[in-house]
Amino acid sequence: MMNRTSVTEFLLLGVTDIQVLQPVLFLIFLATYIVNVAGNGAILMVVISDPRLHSPMYFFLGNLSCLDICYSTVTLPKMLENFLSTHKAISFLGCISQLHFFHFLGSTESMLLAVMGFDRFVAICKPLRYPLFMSHQVCVQMAITVWIIGFFHALLHSVMTSRLNFCGSNHIHHLFCDVKPLLELACGNTELNEWLLNTVTGTFAIGPFFLTLLSYSYIIIYLFFKTHSCSMLHKALSTCVSHFMVVVLFYAPVVFTYIRPATGSSVEQERIIAIMYSVVTPVLNPMIYTLRNKEVKGALRRATSRRF
Repeated sequence: MMNRTSVTEFLLLGVTDIQVLQPVLFLIFLATYIVNVAGNGAILMVVISDPRLHSPMYFFLGNLSCLDICYSTVTLPKMLENFLSTHKAISFLGCISQLHFFHFLGSTESMLLAVMGFDRFVAICKPLRYPLFMSHQVCVQMAITVWIIGFFHALLHSVMTSRLNFCGSNHIHHLFCDVKPLLELACGNTELNEWLLNTVTGTFAIGPFFLTLLSYSYIIIYLFFKTHSCSMLHKALSTCVSHFMVVVLFYAPVVFTYIRPATGSSVEQERIIAIMYSVVTPVLNPMIYTLRNKEVKGALRRATSRRF
């Protein structure tokens, strides 16, 4: 079926329409983006270059850092451009492409966080089988699998959204192109698209989150009955705290956006939540891992000393 849209471009209304705030927001978002790329890039560099970090946990951490850099790059450069532009336009193809890669990287990260939780479960609860369950080949296969599944999940949304008929307003009350704001502009029946968004995306959000919680619940129960010592329990769980903090930061805004009912929400709330999961969370992840992880901090110090 041919796409019947009469809209060739969309206008992203962004964070605010107050012109005096645009340069200030540009500087804030630019600084955030630079910190994101520098922080996640540093983690990715040391994970690749330092032999002491060539383990499954840091292999997945490298994947997470790569995802966070790409995740922000999909949306932030266009936001920065719009802060300094009076015509905040994005082409139809550019909008669908942004939607695709945003959901591709987001769903991949949700599944990767579940895999990282499983890695911690095996490392703590099945240490003797850890080399078998989490061999390099298995880790690579799991990473490739979540990237491929994430791509096809996003392809489903981008294809279905591109086939809609946009015949009215082209003003998107959002920071970037996403499925929900585009469905509000579509003409005709969008029930199938809404069902896919609620069911498929909801599954990709709730499913990995549930598996991650299951992994940590089992770890806590296992250690409680195994050690009978609060100090040993705290020491073992300290390796999981950073990952669990990242999980909470990632899923809280996602659940609020894609799982909660649409009624009662406001444009301002949507924008704030979008800033949280597209701008704030990716920049916090490297800080969480470097501040709480002695091995990563040691690798960064060694890399810095070698350079200088």
